[in-house]
Formats: sequence, C-alpha cells, structure tokens
Amino acid sequence: MEEENNLQGKFFSITEPQGTSTVIYQVNRTEKEYLKTSPKYTVERLGFSEEFVGKNKKKTFFVENPAPEGNPLVILSFAKERVVVNMGFLDYDTVKISRKPIPIKCSSIYNEEETEFKEFEYTPNMKRPISIIDPETTEEIKPTLYFDDETNEVKGKCKLKPNKQYFAFEVADRKKKG
Repeated sequence: MEEENNLQGKFFSITEPQGTSTVIYQVNRTEKEYLKTSPKYTVERLGFSEEFVGKNKKKTFFVENPAPEGNPLVILSFAKERVVVNMGFLDYDTVKISRKPIPIKCSSIYNEEETEFKEFEYTPNMKRPISIIDPETTEEIKPTLYFDDETNEVKGKCKLKPNKQYFAFEVADRKKKG
C-alpha cells in the first residue's frame, strides 16, 4: 500500500469482450530542443493489469507522470483477423474518445521471407514514431539496435518472421504530405 502512495500517475479501466485484446499507446510530442534529431511524435505503450469480471477481462491502464494539458491515446482492439483503432484523450480523471483523431498510418505487413522493417532513429527511452505489433499475441516487436557508421547514430530495425502478419502504426505530422 505504501508504494501506491508514491506513484505519480493516473489509472483508468476498460472492459474487454471475449476474444478481444486491447492495447493502448500514449502519443508524446517531442520537446523543441530535441526536434532536430528526433521525430515530432513518439508512441509509448501503457502498462496494465488485468482481472476477470464474469466472462470478460477488465484491464486497468496506468499513465506515469500525466501531462497537465492531457495525454493523447491510441486505442487498439485486436479481435480475430481485425483491428479496431480508436483515438482517445486522458483528461484529468476521464478518458474521452476523440471525434477528430490525430493522423495515424495503419498497415498490415506480411512477407514470405524473414526481413528487417522500418529503420528509425533510436531514443534513449526507446520511444519511437512507429510501433509494430503481432496481432495474435498483441505483443510489440522489439527493435534490434545498431550503430550506423555513416550517420554516426544509434538506430533500430524490427526483425519480422516470414509468413506472419503484423500490424504497424505511425503517428504522422499533419503538416507533412504523403
């Protein structure tokens, strides 16, 4: 109990129907001083605990150090052969579903051979603009880090298994076209 009093954050819960698994990402805007070397937005998966409520699961998500102006959220609900994407906003102690979502690119990735996908710039806290998820387990594919001698930077790539489908999403800058 004492540990809970030291936590700085907000909790919110959702109830999932059977056969559905929900994951939630917080969208972070990069601070101005890092914009030259980092993407404008990054995503960070929220941790959660779960319990059964009848035949359904109740997931309680946690946002550490919530922003005073609120936290944009990407809510992904994985069901058999489909993904439902919702945008949300954690404001004070409520989650509001947005009517005007932020731009998000979603795609399904499938290859016949093992491949590496989407080179991205590494940030020390592992926040990045793209997330690749295994829709069967809803686990995020962790990147492999390497040092790029040409740019003198640490970068990452995600290694994808052959004959397997993945779900990828990226937060886009509204000002950029394409």
